[in-house]
Amino acid sequence: MDKIILHAYPPSPVSEKVRVGFGIKQLDWHAVTVPRIPPKPLLMPLTAGYRRAPVMQIGADIYCDSQCILRELQHRFPEPTFFPGGADGMAWGISRWCDGELFNLVVRLVMGAIANDLPEDFAKDRARLYLGPDITFDQLSDDLPHLISQIRAQFGWIDQRLATGRAFMLGDNPGLPDTMTYYLVWFLRGRWAGGPDFLKQFPDLEAWEQRMKDIGHGNETEMQAEQALEIAKAATHTTPQHVDPDDPLGLKIGAKISITQDLDGGDPQVTGILQFADRETVAICHENDQVGTICIHFPRVGYRISTG
Repeated sequence: MDKIILHAYPPSPVSEKVRVGFGIKQLDWHAVTVPRIPPKPLLMPLTAGYRRAPVMQIGADIYCDSQCILRELQHRFPEPTFFPGGADGMAWGISRWCDGELFNLVVRLVMGAIANDLPEDFAKDRARLYLGPDITFDQLSDDLPHLISQIRAQFGWIDQRLATGRAFMLGDNPGLPDTMTYYLVWFLRGRWAGGPDFLKQFPDLEAWEQRMKDIGHGNETEMQAEQALEIAKAATHTTPQHVDPDDPLGLKIGAKISITQDLDGGDPQVTGILQFADRETVAICHENDQVGTICIHFPRVGYRISTG
């Protein structure tokens, strides 16, 4: 029941971030491939309707959002640490830059550059997630030079950090800031035809990129989605009941709450009974016929909680 199961699809850049995290931790894990777009009938029973990937499952505990996944990996498997040399809190701050402004720029560039080749249903789905309801990737074509200039400046910051002689962002060993930046380089190189030439102007970044690639993904074994559902149903979640007494929302154990992303990408609300909440995470219990009672975990940052 303590198997690590990652529900994801291989081309997903955010899933690559987590896979590299597995590599840094040298973990054994199981891969369940999910569809790129909804419906996801063998994933959503585990997430109460949350549709994004990746999702990590350990028994009947379900972790949504890579921020939440990587935090749990550090908690369960503290060594090798994601924070070599320290910088614990600051590294999470860096994640908000990489997963926010920089991620959005890279997605707009990559998808805008290949808009004519994207399947219509995939382009419509991702445009809603990343651009809002009124813009399409086709409309980004005139903006590509601007997007490249913005990414160029910010990749230059990464290159400058690595030009100091460090093998990785925090020193001789890879850590959380490396996972948070590498997946964007991986995505840009692999999905944008201009990516390889663009990256040549950052020699220290390219050398670091190869070191990150050499880390690998740990030890991966494929698993069928049906087996993962059976594991969840047979397991009991291990999340204790706890709420921070100073919680600004006044959350209470046993309250019915709903969770959704702060930015509207058309995602449905996830609803359940509050089990755990501290400054950084929130977890709800949810029950359905396919998996029984599960505990679903989300980060606090980037998500909105409502009660009632």
